[in-house]
Amino acid sequence: MRTSSKLAAIALLSIPLAGCLTSDDGGGPTTFTDDRGVANQPFPDRYRDQILAFMRTYLNNPVGVREAGIAEPVQRTVGGRLRYVVCLRYSAKETDGNYRPARERGVMFVDGRLDRILDNAAESCAGASYAAFPDLEKMSR
Repeated sequence: MRTSSKLAAIALLSIPLAGCLTSDDGGGPTTFTDDRGVANQPFPDRYRDQILAFMRTYLNNPVGVREAGIAEPVQRTVGGRLRYVVCLRYSAKETDGNYRPARERGVMFVDGRLDRILDNAAESCAGASYAAFPDLEKMSR
């Protein structure tokens, strides 16, 4: 009997806590990348530093990147939400030492922080104006 009363107490205590796992509007679970609304995204300060730190881990070999270019952050609709996107173009060294053709990626920011890389950036980066990004070419391990 003692074990069943402990299990019942645990079950009853967990019910009020389950309400804490949803967002205030009741629309679903809270995530770390929840923004405060569609149009209220802060400009991503230090976006270049965040991109460099991420690219050191994203690329198999961050040494010897060529043709690196970066565009200024612009607001784009991604997944139905307004986000800042930084367009990035680079040619990375393969494991065999050869270079692949330059790739274009979008780097999405949520609440001023790097959130993820958009592999298919054709729509998000259409008409982007690139400037040289020598810091990406000078990366080391």
